[in-house]
Amino acid sequence: MALKTRFTELVGVEHPVVQGGMQWVGRAELVAAVANAGGLGFITALTQPTPQALREEIERCRSLTTKPFGVNLTILPAINPPPYAEYRQAIIDSGVKIVETAGNKPQEHVDEFKKHGIVVVHKCTSVRHALSAERMGVDAISIDGFECAGHPGEDDVPGLILIPAAADKVKIPMIASGGFGDGRGLAAALALGAEGINMGTRFMCTKESPIHQAIKEQIVANDERSTDLIFRTMHNTSRVAKNAISQQVVALEKEGAKFEDVRELVAGVRGRSVYEVGDNDAGIWSAGQIQGLIHDIPSCQELVGRIVREAEEIIQGRLARFVTSRAAVVA
Repeated sequence: MALKTRFTELVGVEHPVVQGGMQWVGRAELVAAVANAGGLGFITALTQPTPQALREEIERCRSLTTKPFGVNLTILPAINPPPYAEYRQAIIDSGVKIVETAGNKPQEHVDEFKKHGIVVVHKCTSVRHALSAERMGVDAISIDGFECAGHPGEDDVPGLILIPAAADKVKIPMIASGGFGDGRGLAAALALGAEGINMGTRFMCTKESPIHQAIKEQIVANDERSTDLIFRTMHNTSRVAKNAISQQVVALEKEGAKFEDVRELVAGVRGRSVYEVGDNDAGIWSAGQIQGLIHDIPSCQELVGRIVREAEEIIQGRLARFVTSRAAVVA
């Protein structure tokens, strides 16, 4: 049984399993491993310090796989924004055929990517934003539920509601993000109307993930309660791994702290050091509630194969047992 969907056909991959962009994590070795396993991986453009470095990372990924992969470009407001147009041009010049966009108002980027025949998958956290992206001309949607790592939006709608609500209205292919990590999740996402799953935290905890072994082991040790929501009072909610720093930020917010009061605690350079040196409390780092369902550190090949196999067994076995023919009922 092959799980072929509109999404796998759109991007030309074997399995409906995606590794989305992750700051400091979405590097060539992980992306290529996902691609070689039959899934779709995304290099994170802004993890690279310059557009030229991104070009080199794309070429490094090509040296590790002959299968399709993409690049994530996240557009966020910043005092000193990165040169998004230059990163975009690096993606185009490198011949990348699939891009994941995220963040605010990506219209100009979508337009440019589409001019060059690039498939655009836009990541969003609400039905209204998914519909806006569809009108914008993107090719597929990645809908992100409240369980996710990173920015879940401000509506607090979990995947069990958000995915079918979006599926009822979105006409283009849609994959489900936030809270996925095994075959049960994939089968559930397909049942809810999605055509694949996007995973971040689960792929962080693989052999090829370019983060410190101690952090992978921390993810395994954590449970579904091991996250904090920071920046709630600033209406820029972010779900991160619970640690000494996140608890401090939450406490300061309860006292009325502004961003300037926590800026040093949440600095990106500190978060990066978590992955580099393996100190869980060195800074803020993203992780989702799916931590409660992560119990090992497999290779990407092992993980993707297991997820697809489990989903197939659930669809053909467990769910099929609940279906009783009309003739049997009459008899």
